[in-house]
Amino acid sequence: MFHFLLDPWHAPYMRRALIEMGVLAVLAGTVSVYVLLRRLAFIGDALTHSVFPGVVVAFVLGQSLFLGALVAGVVAALLVAAVTRSRRIDDDAALGVVLATMFAIGVVVVSHQRSYASDLSALAFGRILAVDTREIIVSAVVAALVLAVLATLHKELVFRAFDPVATEALGYRVGALDVVLNLAIALVVVAAVKAVGTVLVVALIVVPGATARLLTDRLSHMIVIACAITALCGWVGLATSYDISLHHGVGVASGATVVVALTVAFAGAALASLFTTRRARLAPTP
Repeated sequence: MFHFLLDPWHAPYMRRALIEMGVLAVLAGTVSVYVLLRRLAFIGDALTHSVFPGVVVAFVLGQSLFLGALVAGVVAALLVAAVTRSRRIDDDAALGVVLATMFAIGVVVVSHQRSYASDLSALAFGRILAVDTREIIVSAVVAALVLAVLATLHKELVFRAFDPVATEALGYRVGALDVVLNLAIALVVVAAVKAVGTVLVVALIVVPGATARLLTDRLSHMIVIACAITALCGWVGLATSYDISLHHGVGVASGATVVVALTVAFAGAALASLFTTRRARLAPTP
């Protein structure tokens, strides 16, 4: 086990992948708790898919994937905030239209490429082992920006999550707070697009917070646990992918392996929570 966890990091590309995963763990783990509080899992899914057209257009034009994802992410965040504020359209229906339309646009654009299948696979599922130092720096800058904004507006965002009516009555701009959180989710997608792609990044936005919620009720502890779980699963997932690919001759996508590790952690936390609850119920009353 010792060699399994440490041997992969002798390779420079694995070290870069681990650093990138560490940055994403802090960023996505923190944002996922706010997503959990606001019950925005479906909105997070819509934003991840809505970023896809920007990534595809940038790829086809030979431009920065980060820039393409950033433009599409900002547009998608503002669009999602607008459609969810409308009382004439059901939120789920509006988000479904946004998600399907923008993802379909991306597929149409990328389908004109000769290497359509491989290009679509890379953009949708990522290539974390191909990240370079510049992309790690960009992810770190994005993470610092998002975390600074969330720390500044933490009280307002939590208040908005638990009592939106009172938040608005006290003079806070609920719509602006919604846009801020949507932008934070979009920036997680932007930072993670090269690592895990626009499809699997939804796991980073939803699973860490959901797992932490099963283990604690305290918000501050929840954020720390979500970040720690994401970092640990990133480490184990990358090491597992490396070991299977190198020693067993089976090519395994590293980003997808990280997501599988996150899912296993969630399942373990769910079983532990269920066992603890049942044990508490069966304990004799003093």
